[in-house]
Amino acid sequence: MSKIALITGASSGMGKSTAKTLQSQGYKVYGAARRLEAMQDLKDLGVSIVSLDLTKDDSIVKCVNHILEKEGRIDILINNAGYGSYGAIEDVSIEEAKRQFEVNLFGLARITQLVLPKMRAHKFGRIVNISSMGGKVYTPLGAWYHATKHALEGWSDALRLEVKPFGIDVVIVEPGGIKTAWGSIAAENLIKTSGTGIYSKFANKVANGMTKMYSSNSLTDVDVLGKVIAKAATDKKPKTRYVKGYMAKPAIAIRKWFGDKVFDKMIMSQFK
Repeated sequence: MSKIALITGASSGMGKSTAKTLQSQGYKVYGAARRLEAMQDLKDLGVSIVSLDLTKDDSIVKCVNHILEKEGRIDILINNAGYGSYGAIEDVSIEEAKRQFEVNLFGLARITQLVLPKMRAHKFGRIVNISSMGGKVYTPLGAWYHATKHALEGWSDALRLEVKPFGIDVVIVEPGGIKTAWGSIAAENLIKTSGTGIYSKFANKVANGMTKMYSSNSLTDVDVLGKVIAKAATDKKPKTRYVKGYMAKPAIAIRKWFGDKVFDKMIMSQFK
């Protein structure tokens, strides 16, 4: 019997790539996102698509119930949906900050709560949370994004201990720089939020740097991460963390071993 996998944020990037990989490996895959039309290619491959808006509780409940009514269980949950809200802390509205947490953490937490009872009943489950190297390091003007990913790291660690006795594994994936639209969207948000005003000079430097990096050939191909996420979801004895992508391992290591002041200098040297 094929295992049932639910992937959030499957309309693009790593989520879409992971859906294709797991589908090719024989899993019954459900791809969830707000934009159903952007998942038509997945549907053509045999992936079941379902509407999901992580900022709306009724949408989350409806998504999970739809799959449980059809399949009776969800064996693998890949929490991939998210976005980067960039802007100076002074400029970002608390309303936007709450939305960043709603998508990147609270919506993720809610869908996990709904999936856990069936996993416990079947004494098997795999929850893969897509964090970021940004959950271990930090960059200026991305405070709210980093806050969500740092929170997700601790949240996932606690969850791993809680559900292990029920045969459920919790795994974190920490991508580095990946060839997706994430960077250009975050740069656009940054200019919109802090492109004028007291932080404008710095914001434009950072946004230009992000745009340049995310249009370069140095970033890791999205399908590399799709395979890593699929591996995290299917390894018989998974690691607690998988780190993959441009600059992820060196950036995390520099912060860990050399401390905050050295890391601060390294980051700020890029914007002189």
